[in-house]
Amino acid sequence: MTEDLGGHRFDRIRPASEAVVPAAASGAISGIGAVSAIGGASSEVVLDRAALESLSTSADPAIANAGTVGSQIKMRSGSAWLIANVRALRLDDATGRIVAQVDFLGEGDEERLTGKLYSFRRGVTRYPSPGTLVFPVSTADLKQIYAADDRAHIEVGNVYPTKDIRAALYIDAMLGKHFALLGSTGTGKSTSAALILHRICDLAPQGHIVMIDPHGEYSAAFKTNGALFDVSNLQMPYWLMNFEEHCEVFVTTEGSDRQVDGDILARCILMAKQKNRLAAEFGKLTVDAPIPYLLSDLTTILQNEMGKMDKATDTAPYLRLKSKIEEIKADPRYAFMFSGMLVADTMASFIARIFRLPGDGKPISIIDVSGVPSEITSVVVAVLSRMVFDYAIWSRGESQRPILLVCEEAHRYVPNERNADGSSVGKILSRIAKEGRKYGVSLGLITQRPSDLAEGVLSQCGTIIAMRLNNDRDQAFVRAAMPEGARGFLDSIPALRNRECIMVGEGVATPVRVSFDALEEIKRPASADPLFSQLWRHAGGEEVILERTIKRWRAQGR
Repeated sequence: MTEDLGGHRFDRIRPASEAVVPAAASGAISGIGAVSAIGGASSEVVLDRAALESLSTSADPAIANAGTVGSQIKMRSGSAWLIANVRALRLDDATGRIVAQVDFLGEGDEERLTGKLYSFRRGVTRYPSPGTLVFPVSTADLKQIYAADDRAHIEVGNVYPTKDIRAALYIDAMLGKHFALLGSTGTGKSTSAALILHRICDLAPQGHIVMIDPHGEYSAAFKTNGALFDVSNLQMPYWLMNFEEHCEVFVTTEGSDRQVDGDILARCILMAKQKNRLAAEFGKLTVDAPIPYLLSDLTTILQNEMGKMDKATDTAPYLRLKSKIEEIKADPRYAFMFSGMLVADTMASFIARIFRLPGDGKPISIIDVSGVPSEITSVVVAVLSRMVFDYAIWSRGESQRPILLVCEEAHRYVPNERNADGSSVGKILSRIAKEGRKYGVSLGLITQRPSDLAEGVLSQCGTIIAMRLNNDRDQAFVRAAMPEGARGFLDSIPALRNRECIMVGEGVATPVRVSFDALEEIKRPASADPLFSQLWRHAGGEEVILERTIKRWRAQGR
């Protein structure tokens, strides 16, 4: 019967009411067109306008949507149903027919008695021949296509345009090969990120998730199931920094002077660390080893080295370093990291708190860096990111504890060459993107400007969740990073509504357009836009507001 169908030419296809339907599919919808050209990934289908119009009033939204951009169609090839996505439509001026460009998504088996689709999988075993009849995909078919299999998964919304087919993300595949959530400001990106993380926490209450929150939005969303950290309780010891991060904080010069200052700093830090009794246990130390030392010891050593007669340079580098260290020690904004109270060996307790080891039912750490001085924000993020990676490396051979590192506003920390500032945070996040999965570290990037990300980082993300992107450059950047078969979905990115996305890659069975679930008010991040029309109607209490604000301003968060 399949061969018989393949032999029909489209110019002999009857109207929808009279279309030839195989016995196996009796009771099914009639054909809406025929294949006219076949390519490896993309092919061409000629559609019957009258058949499409007759289906537009169908009660099944998937069938009513048949033949539109972004909809799916099916065709037989041997004993399988091939599923394709409509990427583009044009009108053939010569014949007046509708010609559709389609991308193959995968195939499913055909039930012999009913002709129904089941056991859908990616890839195409056997392509159809030109002339093969094309049918619309029904909601029942979509349920089979997008039905989650036995792998661990979370449900995050409904498949467009249906109201009841659930869209699933496969956790192991998504986290094992990193993921990215992209979307312009105001598309619901923060709420969608919170939704995905809440569902992961529900699935894995003993998980280990670290989220870098640059705007202080997510603490409100994870009050009940997250450990919340900011400058008031982070208590991140300065001696956890490696040498490169020390240089970013303490060395203020450029060029050859920076090299001189760096050499002096390395020598003096090593001497300060050797004063700790831990140093005797390890013999020879490196300047990168996370061994506690006193900042006062460091300044004393700098002072002593400056007074030596055999030094190769003048006193200026020593004075620069000493004054910078003393300036940071005296600045209350840096107390969360450079306080004299943080000299004790608290490395184990710090890692246990931040990485949720154990989680105690709160598997996610929200690190609010909005109160961190802007000069060292990138260093703080670099230390946290590097510790995730270093812990994964040095804990090999132990019971594995995979860690998910989620980075909001990722383009700030992993900028492209145009915006690169040579900071250590970009290097460590790029390294995690390339090598993290080998060590059990997963990276989740959230950004509104994918085109500002470092080259290659987005392509390392196996799953891409793209919300509406308004910028042409961002759209082109995402298109280049996505697999070939998802191009039809990509073209609809500028037309997505708020809280809608295109999900492609390892974490989904097949590329899919999804409408995200609504999130309860208590679980939403504090990222709502201010309502100017309402807020500007209120007056009164400004004096008290100003007084409290200025007090906090002058205290710098203390």
